[in-house]
Amino acid sequence: MGYEWSFDFLWRYRWLFVTGIEVTLAYTAGTIILGLILGLAVGIARLSKSRLINWPLIGFIEAFRCTPILVQIVWFYYALPVILGIQIPAIAAATMVLTFYTAAFYAEIFRGGIISIEPGQWDAARALGLSRWNVMRQVVLPQAVKRMIPPFMNQSIIQLKNTSLVSTIAVPDLLYQGQLITADTYRPLETYTIVAVIYFVLLFPATIFAQWYERRLTKS
Repeated sequence: MGYEWSFDFLWRYRWLFVTGIEVTLAYTAGTIILGLILGLAVGIARLSKSRLINWPLIGFIEAFRCTPILVQIVWFYYALPVILGIQIPAIAAATMVLTFYTAAFYAEIFRGGIISIEPGQWDAARALGLSRWNVMRQVVLPQAVKRMIPPFMNQSIIQLKNTSLVSTIAVPDLLYQGQLITADTYRPLETYTIVAVIYFVLLFPATIFAQWYERRLTKS
């Protein structure tokens, strides 16, 4: 006997989907902003020639880039409270992991964009009497940002998908709401199909915009 698909029952749970979308978008936007701030600080600090500064930052970046984000979420929620002796709420653990994870990637994007600027640009700016900070702010960063935007946008799109993993520690994002609906209705096929469609609707326009903007940057 073939499976009989039916999506009518999902209308009763529409507010759960709405709540899940709001939480997912809030986590995405919030951790992108926090990750940009932290990533900029780490990326600029990585330009230092001091090993005492560089080695801890390299350790931070590689620790988050070279381990699965799901493992990080579980470790921060279950293991870190044991080490610190304090309870960490699921929302805080998820926010920290998503922020640190994306900051590690953003830091390397910042660093790569900055060092891609030709040395002559630095020398010319210094010859004009600009301080190192003003050289960075007025000369280097405006040029580097243009090169950073495409990888930034791609990493930000990935970040939205990464938020689905916070459902493993009961953060009420879109996937978690789908799990609640499945537990209540025993209809996982329809539920997760709608969840996938919602993710697609959220991500596809962002992907198209990123591709369009990258082509525009290439032409300019």
